[in-house]
Amino acid sequence: MFQKTKRFFSGLSFPKKAQMLCLMMVLGATSLMAQNVAGDYSAGTAALTQVSEEIAKYVPIVVKLCYAIAGVVAVVGAISVYIAMNNEEQDVKKKIMMIVGACIFLIAAAQALPMFFGLS
Repeated sequence: MFQKTKRFFSGLSFPKKAQMLCLMMVLGATSLMAQNVAGDYSAGTAALTQVSEEIAKYVPIVVKLCYAIAGVVAVVGAISVYIAMNNEEQDVKKKIMMIVGACIFLIAAAQALPMFFGLS
């Protein structure tokens, strides 16, 4: 659209500065009209408030879910490490560190989630 407007004004016999000034005025007026048409934002604000309240209701459930997933990861990881130790694999330490890191991350995420939504 900017190119079409520029071509329109370049076809007129105005000096270059007058063309740019006129173009700036047209674009400025357009942006002012767009701001005035936007109007009242109370419906959007109310909708966002309602959504945030609804999401806040699910936070305790998601926290418990994170703890449950961390428990499952720990149990499956312990079995995996046990099998790796019995098979005398080389990277047992690496497996242990990855499983412990995953559990720590899930627990930390469960602790930080209520703070993220401002519930603590």
